[in-house]
Amino acid sequence: MNVTLNNGVEMPALGFGVFQTPPDVTANSVEEALRAGYRLIDTAASYFNEREVGDGIRHSGLDRSEVFIETKVWISDYGYDETLHAFKKSAGKLGVDQIDLLLLHQPVPTQFDKTVEAYRALETLLSEGRVRAIGVSNFMPEVLAALLDRSSVIPAVNQVELHPYFTQPDVQRANAAHQILTQAWSPLGGITSYRGGGRSTFDDPVIAQIAAEHGKTPAQVMLRWHLQEGRSAIPKSVNPARIAANFDVFGFELTQDQLVALDGLDTGVRGGPEPETVTPEAFGRDIPEA
Repeated sequence: MNVTLNNGVEMPALGFGVFQTPPDVTANSVEEALRAGYRLIDTAASYFNEREVGDGIRHSGLDRSEVFIETKVWISDYGYDETLHAFKKSAGKLGVDQIDLLLLHQPVPTQFDKTVEAYRALETLLSEGRVRAIGVSNFMPEVLAALLDRSSVIPAVNQVELHPYFTQPDVQRANAAHQILTQAWSPLGGITSYRGGGRSTFDDPVIAQIAAEHGKTPAQVMLRWHLQEGRSAIPKSVNPARIAANFDVFGFELTQDQLVALDGLDTGVRGGPEPETVTPEAFGRDIPEA
């Protein structure tokens, strides 16, 4: 199942994420995901496993053209020249000449001029054909509007925290108004449990009931919900059985009532950091050379 981005590029709707996947198991996990049928792999410079993602893709035996690679520039590399160099670092580690989708990982409200300059660099990379599509991550509507006022290419994707307990309807509406694809990170709500939250989507009775009605797992129901509502999702796992199960979401359909029930689980509580708190002082980290 593919989605067409606002610049005409086709991208698989369901991808495989490697956030917090240790480098020593990343290559095997990526290879396992590609064996299971995934064709979109999402990583980031700040995950420190781009090199292993590239290894996994090469070990899979698939042609480079069959795999859609998405990565992100970290805030420490913002600025026009710095971001052009960040592309070289990521491409070098991934072992590719062209990246399919390159995102700014976070806005930096305290250094918004550098954020804009970083996006200008993405526009240059796009015009030169070194990337096929560009986008952003964790951009809230007011920050997205400010970027659009100072840029010429509308982002193709805005990747944000989005799961049944945190649906960000205002972000989804702002994205849709500009034909920007909403892509969900932590699409299964794992962040609500591993960050010490008191509730887990996997134990939610509404999700469990819908799963039982379809003979599916809660994870499969949540991923199907994302896809039917027009989003991209990038679940992660290092368990081969779960990797395969998370891709097995194309043979059933949720009803409209079930979609509404899942939408109704929203708590409005973010699991990840508030985007406006992300500053170089608090979150800066050096991204090694290729």
